[in-house]
Amino acid sequence: MPNTASTFEIAPPPRLWGGRFAAEPAPEMDRLNRSLPVDMRLWREDVAGSQAWASAIAAAGVISHAEWLRLQAGLDRVAARLDAWPADEWRAAPDEDVHSLVERLLYEEAGEVAGKLHTGRSRNDQVATDARLWAIGAAARLDAALRDVQRALLEQAEAHRGTVMPSYTHMQRAQPVSAAHWLLSHAWPLARDRERLGQARERAAVLPLGSGAIAGCPFPVDRVLLKETLGFHAVSPNSIDAVADRDWVAELLFVGATVGVHLSRLAEDLVVFGSHEWGFVRFSDRFSTGSSLMPQKRNPDAMELARGKAGRLIGNLTAILSVLKGLPSGYNKDLQEDKEALFDTFDTLEALLPAVSGTVRTLELNTERCAAAVDAGMLATDLADFLVRRGVPFREAHGAVGRLVRTAEETGCRVDELDRRTFTEASPHFADADFALLFSPAASLAARAGIGGTAPDAVGEQIAALRRVL
Repeated sequence: MPNTASTFEIAPPPRLWGGRFAAEPAPEMDRLNRSLPVDMRLWREDVAGSQAWASAIAAAGVISHAEWLRLQAGLDRVAARLDAWPADEWRAAPDEDVHSLVERLLYEEAGEVAGKLHTGRSRNDQVATDARLWAIGAAARLDAALRDVQRALLEQAEAHRGTVMPSYTHMQRAQPVSAAHWLLSHAWPLARDRERLGQARERAAVLPLGSGAIAGCPFPVDRVLLKETLGFHAVSPNSIDAVADRDWVAELLFVGATVGVHLSRLAEDLVVFGSHEWGFVRFSDRFSTGSSLMPQKRNPDAMELARGKAGRLIGNLTAILSVLKGLPSGYNKDLQEDKEALFDTFDTLEALLPAVSGTVRTLELNTERCAAAVDAGMLATDLADFLVRRGVPFREAHGAVGRLVRTAEETGCRVDELDRRTFTEASPHFADADFALLFSPAASLAARAGIGGTAPDAVGEQIAALRRVL
């Protein structure tokens, strides 16, 4: 039979720390100090950590086997209750934070033995444990969402190995590349993000539980067993550092901010390429919006929001670094600010990434517009390379081709429309050149066959390498 508060007639203490105080906190203080609206999402982690701690203090002889059973069963019932709680019950909960909420409900479910659970444990190591547990799971979900964006880019790249388009430097047309090469240029930064995320997740998986408030636990709890029970990868080596360490939060927020920057750059490319002036891509109706005034509009709002959210993600990183920079050692209440930034970054990315992958997956590339944007002037470097292969020093070749480009501009024609005499005046090595080959975008791509280049075979190697990463 489940135990209830009415069975035991126990009135739990109103606060976890109220014994030495003669008065309740002022309402203004209570409102400022209360973190339940933010940290309530940690209830599953708090229950799991509490069950592991109950096992640890039972093994250390602090509580009896019967008490351990009552605590475990009570915590199971607490979890079942919280899992079924409607939003209005969460809003009405009077508790200071999720830890006091779980303890209050445990009193209702298990009675007086609930008062033994906190033996040797502080909210300082408790909250650090809960937050790290949550972050480990959240990082795994984020990795899956990042991988899906990479897959979407890879699928588009595989379909457009043969599509030629301009590349850009300084927002000016530079050299022809395959569309697959451009798409993959946005997939590789996400691979680095995932690598950084994995490293940050590993550093988050360090167990602080057993550090107490600052000096460690006075009871012989087995912290290695706690680590294994909760799925951590290491045990914190110093109790002062353990309760204050939020490096892992800053690292995860850095990863989030960097992901935001990379998504923003992809979004900027797509917004530009999707405009009528470029017309390289067309967004699906499912990932576009319209105008409330202008019926003809198709707005790339998903990509614009991706750009905008980057600022929010950068702001969260800045916020936590600003909190951490002036703290003395040990736990300080300033650290309560870590969770809001952490939760917001993951919530933002979990909403954003599926929309980005959907936008990319449903894009249509206009291969004709892409090809038409590749003009002869973009092959100027190939003309210089031709001279280099004839033994001309590159700086001299660069100057000769530059003069050809200037002549074309002055006469109002394309470089490939200049007569052969003009070419030979710029350099006699052009006398027997195959101009059809020199001004072939396909030949330009094929020439760049080294690792990481835009040649078809090199792009194929990139695609295979990315498949292995995924």
